[in-house]
Amino acid sequence: MKFVRFEHHRAVAYGILGAGEVTELSGSIFGSFHETERRHLLSEVLLLAPATPTKIVCIGQNYLEHVAEIGSTPPDEPLFFLKPPTSLIGPGDEIVYPHIATRVDFEGELAIVIRRDMKNVPKASVGDYVLGYSCFNDITERDLVNVKPLNLTLGKSFDTFAAFGPCIETDVDPDNLQLRTLLNGKVMQEDSTRDCVFDVATILSFLSERMTLCAGDIVATGTPKGIAPMKVGDVVEVEIEKIGRLTNVVGSEASGR
Repeated sequence: MKFVRFEHHRAVAYGILGAGEVTELSGSIFGSFHETERRHLLSEVLLLAPATPTKIVCIGQNYLEHVAEIGSTPPDEPLFFLKPPTSLIGPGDEIVYPHIATRVDFEGELAIVIRRDMKNVPKASVGDYVLGYSCFNDITERDLVNVKPLNLTLGKSFDTFAAFGPCIETDVDPDNLQLRTLLNGKVMQEDSTRDCVFDVATILSFLSERMTLCAGDIVATGTPKGIAPMKVGDVVEVEIEKIGRLTNVVGSEASGR
């Protein structure tokens, strides 16, 4: 099942994505809901970021080839940092290139969406707390991240630097998915989640021992090898099999494009 959040005639609702249409839902996808008789053509709705998190937790150095790419070694435990909710954008939204930026990179990732609050959850029970999975772009101002001492928050928290969507897929094996990132149609990143250092259950159990993950929160699971800079006018796409494709265009902070 593919959940979407959408706008139609200025009203925002959740729905189930079908072949060319969206079936509107009543209730909450994080609790109980039912399908209504309202159907909307996909071409007539605006897809939004499919969840509104209290926080966005990102995992670093979680693909073996990316770890080698940056000259590091696989970590002993998940490395994580936070992005503010104000950085969130949805499918089709513009990534704004900050006027103080010198290098803005894409980082395609698999995102986990939390279904209900979780705290101190063992690995064997993690599945009970997951709503589903989506595409994510952990956009990064690389030169700010690489200042000494290392400061991930400094280069990853700009508005529009967390692209997310287009849907939340509930029925996939998150540890066996092919992920690709394309820049202007050219494949830049391609890997399988099988090659992650830490699987989804390990990541979520680890995080839940350190913070409460709330319903709607996003956990981005790391990026593969192939990170590279973008420029204004570029089109970046994160594609994950069985989930979909997240597309965004890079615009200028000064010009609005």
